[in-house]
This record gives sequence, C-alpha cells and structure tokens, in this order.
Amino acid sequence: MNPLGLAVLQDTYPHLCINVGLTCEACTTDSARQLASACQGLRGPAIRQLFVQIYPDPACSVMASHFERNYKEASVKEFPAPLKALATVAC
Repeated sequence: MNPLGLAVLQDTYPHLCINVGLTCEACTTDSARQLASACQGLRGPAIRQLFVQIYPDPACSVMASHFERNYKEASVKEFPAPLKALATVAC
C-alpha cells in the first residue's frame, strides 16, 4: 500500500525485474550483447525496432538508447572490421 492507501501494482515493469534482482541496465546490456553476437551490422532504426519487439512494455522504452549503445559496443568487440562485413551479409 502507498501512503494514500491504494494498492501498488506489483506486476508491472520495472518492478517485476527488480523483484528478481535484475536492473534495467543489466537486462538491456545483456540482451544487446546477445543480439550483437547473433546478428552483426544492424543500423539504428533496425536496432530500435528490435528493442521495441524485445521490450514492448512502455516502461522499458527509456532504456532504448542504452540498448542501442551496448549493441554497437558489442558489435565492435565481437568482430574485427574485416570480419564485420561478412557477418553483416549473414544476417
């Protein structure tokens, strides 16, 4: 209950994640890295579209730029430049 006596929804994001010990930063960083290892070479619009598909809850939308930044960082670390072109073709 909150101070006004109203029940606080416990089944909403990010509360659900926090209950299991997961922060928004850790969640989006990990999924961005996994996406980068599976599919290299995505550009901004495609990264943002996938973010919305992975995280459809509006409460998660504030993490879109964090997700995109981590995807790009992981993409650079995952493949050196010459191999990046080959990985892009594979997706």
